[in-house]
Amino acid sequence: MRLLKKVNLTQKFTLFSDLWSPKVAGEIGDYYLKLAKLKGEFLWHKHDTEDEMFLVVAGRLVIRLRDGDVELSPGEFLIIPHGVEHMPVADIEAHVVLFEPKTTVNTGDTQSERTKTGLEWI
Repeated sequence: MRLLKKVNLTQKFTLFSDLWSPKVAGEIGDYYLKLAKLKGEFLWHKHDTEDEMFLVVAGRLVIRLRDGDVELSPGEFLIIPHGVEHMPVADIEAHVVLFEPKTTVNTGDTQSERTKTGLEWI
């Protein structure tokens, strides 16, 4: 039997302070469970083939969409289907769990200085 290990999200969020830099906290098949701290505006982007899920653990997150905004509070999540252009915004620091395919690049189809290619495990 494989070793099973529980994860404490509160503890994991204390291990890093950088913003907009997702950290891998686990994997489920072809998916990563990532943790990120977000504050300010990200950038408009979309993922051509991957859906992604944003689950807010602390703070507040707004997902801007071309046809309106979705506000997320702790305990709420939103699934962004592939191909949907979006921009995450956090007026105050938000702690977010991301569930997405391992192939997902944080900036999707948009390359910028915020694009993360090598993922860090915590």
